[in-house]
Amino acid sequence: MASGACRYRLSCSLSGHELDVRGLVCCLYPPGAFVSVSRDRTTRLWVPDSPNRGFTEMHCMSGHSNFVSCVCIIPSSDVYPHGLIATGGNDHNICIFSLESPAPLYVLKGHKNTVCSLSSGKFGTLLSGSWDTTAKVWLNDKCMMTLQGHTAAVWAVKILPEQGLMLTGSADKTIKLWKAGRCERTFSDFVTTAEDRSLRIWKHGECAQIIRLPAQSVWCCCVLGNGDIVVGASDGIIRVFTESEDRTASAEEIKAFERELSQATIDSKTGDLGDINAEQLPGREHLNEPGTREGQTRLIRDGEKVEAYQWSVNERRWIKIGDVVGSSGASQQTSGRVLYEGKEFDYVFSIDVNEGGPSYKLPYNITDDPWLAAYNFLQKNDLNPMFLDQVAKFIIDNTKGQMLGLGNTSFSDPFTGGGRYVPGSSSGSSNTLPAADPFTGNSAYQSAASKTVNIYFPKKEAVTFDQANPTQILGKLKELNGTASEEKKLTEDDLVLLEKILSLICNNSSEKPTAQQLQILWKAVNWPEDIVFPALDILRLSIKHPSVNENFCSEKEGTRFSSHLISLLNPRGKPANQLLALRTFCNCFVGQAGQKLMMSQRESLLSHAIELKSGSNKNIHIALATLTLNYSVCFHKDHNIEGKAQCLSVISTVLEVVQDLEATFRLLVALGTLISDDSNAVQLAKSLGVDSQIKKYASVSEPAKVSECCRLILNLL
Repeated sequence: MASGACRYRLSCSLSGHELDVRGLVCCLYPPGAFVSVSRDRTTRLWVPDSPNRGFTEMHCMSGHSNFVSCVCIIPSSDVYPHGLIATGGNDHNICIFSLESPAPLYVLKGHKNTVCSLSSGKFGTLLSGSWDTTAKVWLNDKCMMTLQGHTAAVWAVKILPEQGLMLTGSADKTIKLWKAGRCERTFSDFVTTAEDRSLRIWKHGECAQIIRLPAQSVWCCCVLGNGDIVVGASDGIIRVFTESEDRTASAEEIKAFERELSQATIDSKTGDLGDINAEQLPGREHLNEPGTREGQTRLIRDGEKVEAYQWSVNERRWIKIGDVVGSSGASQQTSGRVLYEGKEFDYVFSIDVNEGGPSYKLPYNITDDPWLAAYNFLQKNDLNPMFLDQVAKFIIDNTKGQMLGLGNTSFSDPFTGGGRYVPGSSSGSSNTLPAADPFTGNSAYQSAASKTVNIYFPKKEAVTFDQANPTQILGKLKELNGTASEEKKLTEDDLVLLEKILSLICNNSSEKPTAQQLQILWKAVNWPEDIVFPALDILRLSIKHPSVNENFCSEKEGTRFSSHLISLLNPRGKPANQLLALRTFCNCFVGQAGQKLMMSQRESLLSHAIELKSGSNKNIHIALATLTLNYSVCFHKDHNIEGKAQCLSVISTVLEVVQDLEATFRLLVALGTLISDDSNAVQLAKSLGVDSQIKKYASVSEPAKVSECCRLILNLL
């Protein structure tokens, strides 16, 4: 955005859309062009038509079945050198357009409500935000991952260039940082729009200028390359504001704009006006006193009217921005307006949701935005948002042509035409792998001087935790059994059964554990957290046995089994339990039933497991890395791109905090396995900034497997 002492003034106004302009974005091609989207379901490309100012509509694109709410540009590629246009709509879809056709190239489906924000990143990645409270990451025509955590609509999203950093802003009044890398950057100059009819220009964190518009809702804006600001509002007009004298509108156009602004009406409830008592307001003489700051608002009384003025520092004058309504303090009888919940409204519609059910009240002022009023009504009464357009149209149809203060409450139902509305730890930290595998640490690998041979990835089999000392495990189990409560305590016969199951597992016996033995093991696994770890160690070893794996990971028992172990991953829990639960999950992958269970529980398990990354226990980090690696092995086989995306995100996040090189190595092998033979996964890893994250490991001297694996991955990226 251009800097300097110049002030923004109107450059031009563009008519073309039939309804609200909901989104704007600068276009890559032609130079100086921009794209707009509207409630009229269209997307329009505007190109400059003169050297200084003015734009002409070049293309009109359609593809949504309901209103279009947001737009962004996907950067150019070899296939599409002019880039692509992505639009999000109330039909829950995202349409992708090229400049060559008015119809979409393809449509992205997956959100469950309106797509209201979009942002593009490197390598064709796209981030979308929705009223369904989620954000989704897309690569080309596939959904890579879903970001869950907000409790209300995700109104704003942004992919920042470094390290795949993602930001989401929500109606739950939170901004969330989604880390697939780390980026340190501060944005101090920006532009905002709001429901108070204003465009605000912020510099160095302070509001430098306020521009009022003659429309209730200022929906969107974008900053062009020359510093001009393009604004879309609920009156369907696009306005461009500039600091440049060459591009400033004529005196007649500016005068007409100010006249239109002065004739607007302002709701007295508007946040920056405060509580108003018209009888105590000064008269017009109050405007003789100069303002003290840019955008200062001053209210004066002119007979029965209350007028609002805004101070312009640059022009040293008060500019009328509208007449204030609802400020008289009159009663319902004297004002002619309808009182509802202590406030005055021009209309209060009674809406019957279903026959014989309760009525809902829909309050409305003619200064309100009908779609916002409809949205608030549906949200407040927990009604299906699919009826947004119908309710908004109902409001428009039944208030059309009405003047302030009439209070006309007769209306026609949007569906029936009548008055009724009916909407539809003890274990060691080492593990075993085949001989000559780099995981063994037994000097099985000797690096070649001339060329590194890739013996690391793609990994084909799960990595497990096998080492154990049965005598120590049983000894600790018996010791802690003595401290258990009576209802939890194991009998001597129970202990004998557990000793037998441990013996046959450790001796690789062909004998199958009995149902009674497994029942006693499950009882021990449900001991209190303070004493459960030796039982978890037995479970960790036993789950590799085919019959045990089939029993605990079956469709009947799997959910109970996984839920109990996931509960032990609580970051505030016992580190020994966290470690053994993670190792048990890793060992589940050796059986078909266990692998199926792990895949079905992937989202929940990985989201809980990653919370353990912040601790300092290196064994937990190794187990977490191994779990991610085992998932990578599965995804290399079935090419589940959304699963790969979650694993890549976990790898990138955990790499930021781990210090142990064995954990780092396993994460690198997981990364290599995920991206091998998959160009989409390579693109996604690059967009997350993983290549810059791992470069530092290329110089690690010991163990050599870390640097060699790292260099092999960098070659792929």
